[in-house]
Amino acid sequence: MQLRNPIPTVDIIIELSGGIVLIKRKNPPLGWALPGGYVEYGESAENAARREAREETGLEIEDLQQFHTYSDPHRDPRHHTISVVFIARGIGKPKANDDATDIGVFTQNTLPEPLAFDHSNILSDYFSKSIKS
Repeated sequence: MQLRNPIPTVDIIIELSGGIVLIKRKNPPLGWALPGGYVEYGESAENAARREAREETGLEIEDLQQFHTYSDPHRDPRHHTISVVFIARGIGKPKANDDATDIGVFTQNTLPEPLAFDHSNILSDYFSKSIKS
């Protein structure tokens, strides 16, 4: 019997200049997305979030806090992933790097379409939390 396990990933809601940073994906599935990616073997989720933020946006992040975990087996059309989502404050000027063709800072009312993965659900939860806070 071969074990099949979900793949651990991270996504980061980076707060910057009164909005949040989204990248436009270079590779399928296409669309706008939160910066993020796979947790490497021997790496903590927190360090993966810092690395992915730097690789995809050129930003350093601070005040990293875990937000929620998302595990719907269909959240990524390629395979079953479990994402630990973090909120952090960005430092620097965003630049599309690595797997991104474009980058922007958006508010709840200016979100681009389409959003990849389950990121519309994640952002809905985030903005609902922000309104209550």
